[in-house]
Amino acid sequence: MRIVILGAGQVGASVAEALASEANDITIVDQSREAIGDIADRLDVRTLVGNGALPSVLKNAGMDDADMLVAVTQSDSTNLVACKIARSVFNVTTRVARLRSADYLDDQTMLDDDHFAVTHAICPEQEITDYITRLIEFPEALQVLEFADGRVTLVCVRAYDGGLLVGKAIRTMREHLPEGVDARIAAIFREHQPVDPDGNTVIEGGDEVFVLAASEHIRPVMRELRRMLKPVKRVMIAGGGNIGARVAATLEADHEVKVVERNAARAEAVAARLQKSLVLHGEATDENVLAQENIDEMDMFLALTNDDEDNIMAASLAKRLGCKRVLALINRRAYADMVQGGPIDIGLSPAQVSIGSLLTFCRRGDVARVHSLRRGAAEALELVVHGDRNSSKVVGRRIEELPVIKGAHIGAIVRDTGDLAVVQRDGFLIDEKRAKVIIPHHDTVIEENDHVVVFCTRKREVIQVEKLFQVGFQFL
Repeated sequence: MRIVILGAGQVGASVAEALASEANDITIVDQSREAIGDIADRLDVRTLVGNGALPSVLKNAGMDDADMLVAVTQSDSTNLVACKIARSVFNVTTRVARLRSADYLDDQTMLDDDHFAVTHAICPEQEITDYITRLIEFPEALQVLEFADGRVTLVCVRAYDGGLLVGKAIRTMREHLPEGVDARIAAIFREHQPVDPDGNTVIEGGDEVFVLAASEHIRPVMRELRRMLKPVKRVMIAGGGNIGARVAATLEADHEVKVVERNAARAEAVAARLQKSLVLHGEATDENVLAQENIDEMDMFLALTNDDEDNIMAASLAKRLGCKRVLALINRRAYADMVQGGPIDIGLSPAQVSIGSLLTFCRRGDVARVHSLRRGAAEALELVVHGDRNSSKVVGRRIEELPVIKGAHIGAIVRDTGDLAVVQRDGFLIDEKRAKVIIPHHDTVIEENDHVVVFCTRKREVIQVEKLFQVGFQFL
């Protein structure tokens, strides 16, 4: 696939790195020679210095032959103009734009082909906010991800010595689960290395365990793996920037929230925007500030400034002063790998959180969702199955009949039952197709239109999985 990426920042560089490793033809454009030079030194991609909102620059980037434009610069206007030019001048089919302003995101008509011609809009800041909110709902988790419109939940936890399953084989988990509850341990990472799990795999203390279950069953399953923490009620946030303010606004209805912001003008603006949160002007790296605001009584501390070093320092200090659990937003992946599991409970890479939605649009076949795991080292895909037994390699076949792809495992299947149920979404009652979550076993048969969740513990398996689920030409 020929892909032009505008923007060599954290998001653009992460997308380029992920896609370049999968035999795509990538061109990345940015106005910063320094940023472009850094990517050229690390990745086998074509680079171009220039303004992505200019037709001449897009032409030089190869837009005439491109299959996709990914516009993820820091400027909404640049991203929107580039998508419009890609549609009207170069007839590029898929056009993805990163947008920060709610004005564009709230009015989808602005993005249709008659206006800015954006086929897919993403807002990394909102995705990070949603991600952090899910982590607060599961404070003992390292990652919480959803598939199939929230019907399936994946939780990564660190197994602790003394837990019911530590020192035991995975197959014994069913002995502890309530009747009617099923789950799948889809992946295990031990000392940063993947362990391909089967029923006889023994869980060890310190393992990172990825557990998949129907969303309504995930909590009783998690109790088998580690000690459940008390629900989070009090949260302190370091940084009143775009992400910090979004998270505070999301949490303040059900939580006691304090925001610490170093810039006086920004602190005043955030205070005016929030309804219940307490906004303080101060340094979150100042021990006196944290102590005065009773950091030892906080259930969770979120370091969400734009500075990696400040986030690491503030989170480490909050942990030392008695905060129960701390999270730090860390752009540099090496930093995140280094600090997580030490003084900092969760080192969160924002680019790796938002990259999943971008990768969804770049995958072959019908991919409904992609989640990046362990900061890009692994992936989980939700694939929609099409075709019949003649045109598909998976339809009508038992799991045990499928080709073995080492490191890739089917964790769950979501199947439409054909019934309708009335559900409430965003305050409205709507009819929604009822689906059942199947934790598959060796004799489970895959059917057409199933949503299949596949874990790839190594990135190199992704292409093989995509090819396996692609429908043959005779289906067309």
